[in-house]
Amino acid sequence: MDEDIRRVAGTILGAPLTRRTVRELLYCGVGGLAGVAGFLITVVMLVLGLTISASVLGTVVGLLLLTLALRVSRRLGALHRRLARWLLGYQVEAPPKFQPGIGILARLDKRLRDRAAWRSVAYSLIKLPTSAVQLYAATAACIGLVDLSYPEVWLLFRHHNASQLNPLVAPTPLPFGGDIKIYSWPGTIPAALLGAVCVLIATWLARAINAGDRRLIRGLLGPSSMAERVSELERTRSLAVEDSAAALRRVERDLHDGAQMRLAALAMNLGMAREKLGDDDEQASRVSDNTATVRELLDAAHRNATDALADLRDLARGIHPPVLDSGLASALASLAASSAIPASVTAEIDPRPAPAIETIAYFCAAELMANATKHSYANQIKINIFTERSGLLRLEVTDDGIGGADAVRGSGLAGLTQRVSTVDGRIHVSSPPGGPTTVTVELPLRA
Repeated sequence: MDEDIRRVAGTILGAPLTRRTVRELLYCGVGGLAGVAGFLITVVMLVLGLTISASVLGTVVGLLLLTLALRVSRRLGALHRRLARWLLGYQVEAPPKFQPGIGILARLDKRLRDRAAWRSVAYSLIKLPTSAVQLYAATAACIGLVDLSYPEVWLLFRHHNASQLNPLVAPTPLPFGGDIKIYSWPGTIPAALLGAVCVLIATWLARAINAGDRRLIRGLLGPSSMAERVSELERTRSLAVEDSAAALRRVERDLHDGAQMRLAALAMNLGMAREKLGDDDEQASRVSDNTATVRELLDAAHRNATDALADLRDLARGIHPPVLDSGLASALASLAASSAIPASVTAEIDPRPAPAIETIAYFCAAELMANATKHSYANQIKINIFTERSGLLRLEVTDDGIGGADAVRGSGLAGLTQRVSTVDGRIHVSSPPGGPTTVTVELPLRA
């Protein structure tokens, strides 16, 4: 029991001598001043924005001030997170970045509904009483250090006749406690004791108020909202989809510009060598066994190079069809032209979808046409693709075949369902026995 008491007493009394105390008190001073400044800036801008926007003529200016206040509040929140990281070593993940809409009204609407900014406003308002306590703790620590220095100050500067000098004044952190006047060196001892008590109280007060401030930072300035976490996951998934589409396009270009060109040149050289060998044989009017063997090898190499070139072209077309660079409508028209079953395309696409969405829509159409060719016994395929005002791209593939397509049992349709689900797309299959079969694919214009 005695050891526990000594250990607790040592922890309490030794706290002012640790590096953590220096950081805590420094954060109280800097963070407290930043909190007061942030409160004043936020209140002034919000009051001006709300007051001006209440009038008919000042609505636009008031709304602009409100959006500016929300933007500044985000910056203030970032400042408090940095101070907590630099001085306290407390890391808080930043909320998702602001995603502006398209157009002035969309940007204004997004900014006014920015949850992270409004939570930063709430932190700035709650921070004021917290800042008051933090500044009081920092002030009490400074006063305590001054009072602790008075015995040394007296010995250094008051060793001569002190009656002819004004008394030393030892300040106290209490608002109505008054100051202590010192007329002799023994009078500095109570001031030094008071200073030690002030430093001790300020140390633990700083730790307590900073612990509460850390909770506020975590709750109001971090990504604590589940909706924001979902939004951030959707944003990162969208970036992953776009990056994968861009990577596939790069692979297709590399295959087209690199390996295909080299194989094409090899095939041409082999063909020229074969023709040259034939010309030499006619001029020499003789054919030897070695020449026949060389011709056979050249023929085999030429066939292999040609087959490899065709495989590479099919592979590159399967990764990213180059015709998509001209737009989805042109790509579907080219796909319909190469179909074994007569196919027609009706397209009304405006605005143009993202490249990743175009790629998914193209391969969906290609897979659905392949399924119709294999299983439907259809005489005609119709492809209808258009954009809706709700921001959706709708692809409809209809055939007049025997019907009976099942998205559950069909591996092709199941694969398409999985592919479109990566961008929150949907597939609906209508295929009664006897037909017709209509497969509808809904995709967002942006991932």
